[in-house]
Amino acid sequence: MSLIETDVEGGESISLHQRILSDIREKILSGAWPPGYRIPFEHELTAEYDCSRMTVNKALSQLAKAGLIERRRRSGSFVRQPQSQAAVLELHDIRIEVEALGLPYRYQRLERLQRRSNAQDRALLGLSAAGSVLRLEGLHFAGERPFALEQRLINLSAVAEAAEEAFVEIAAGPWLIGRVPWSEAEHRIRAMGADDNVADALDIDPGAPCLVVERRTWSAEHPVTHVRFIYPAESHTLVARFTPSQG
Repeated sequence: MSLIETDVEGGESISLHQRILSDIREKILSGAWPPGYRIPFEHELTAEYDCSRMTVNKALSQLAKAGLIERRRRSGSFVRQPQSQAAVLELHDIRIEVEALGLPYRYQRLERLQRRSNAQDRALLGLSAAGSVLRLEGLHFAGERPFALEQRLINLSAVAEAAEEAFVEIAAGPWLIGRVPWSEAEHRIRAMGADDNVADALDIDPGAPCLVVERRTWSAEHPVTHVRFIYPAESHTLVARFTPSQG
């Protein structure tokens, strides 16, 4: 072991431990080591960094505690699929959800189309008459991995200024929350198998299980938006916390 990597008592320095920690974290967050990737065994990392097994074990333990890796007895350590929890009754920003996992967030707009509403649009939004709508499709990323596919309709009769927004730098959700006071919301939750479009966007196999959260919001009884968030099923958990009703 190099003297630079030891302290006066002969133990490994904090800098070496942090170097191992940072190297592995960077490979995970960059996508170089995707979910399910087997991390080199402890003895392999010990040889690579010329350090004690205790130093490697300490770094791996911290990564496991942070939720980045999963340690399996006799099998080794593997990059963990990000797990997210979202409250069912909240209008949350996916950016906050991703950053809570310790992963960098990025949004990519896939499609933007302004049109006159068709029958399906009106059914989704709950509109009684035809009007202009904006259809958006975009991807939310956690690190380099797709985290959720967003498919959204905005009622331009309720939010006319949305017609002037490109929604390239910001997703529609936080933009709407910052501009339109909502008075009512509805959530629907279901499961689906990924079709070819969803599978391609989320980088999963066709037919893979997905969790779908659909939401409609109103402002003073005017429909504002309908949005569908599609998550790979293994990466998302919905949480509802409630108290007994007072009859």
